[in-house]
Amino acid sequence: MLNEPVLIIDDNPLNLKLMKRLLEAEQYQPLTAKNAEETMLLLERFHPRLILIDFQMPDLDGVELTKKIRSNPKNQDVIIVMVTSYDQKGEEAKARAAGCDDYIVKPIDTQALSGLIAQLLRRKSS
Repeated sequence: MLNEPVLIIDDNPLNLKLMKRLLEAEQYQPLTAKNAEETMLLLERFHPRLILIDFQMPDLDGVELTKKIRSNPKNQDVIIVMVTSYDQKGEEAKARAAGCDDYIVKPIDTQALSGLIAQLLRRKSS
C-alpha cells in the first residue's frame, strides 16, 4: 500500500511532525492539518485513503470533526483512526459511533501504528 494519501490532524506541531516523518518513512503521502477549519479546506482538494485524527483539539474535538467529515458522502470510504492520550472509559465507543474505524492511545507505538495502517488499508481494499 505504498504512496497512499494520508491526512494527519493534530493541534500539536510535534505530534504532526513525528507522525508525518513516520508515514513518509513508510512511503505514504501524508498531509497535515492543525484544526477543523484547515481540515475541511484541505478535504475540498485532497482525498486521503486514511485520516489520523487527534481526539482533543481547541476548535472542534476529534469526535465532532469525524462526524463533520463523515457527513460529506465523498468521505464515506475514508478510513478514520482516532489517536488520543484521552483514554477515558466510553471514549472509544464515542469515537466509533461518530464514524471512526479504529482508536489508538498515545504514546504511539510506531511499529504498531505502521502495522495497523497497513492492515486497515489492505482490509478496505479487499
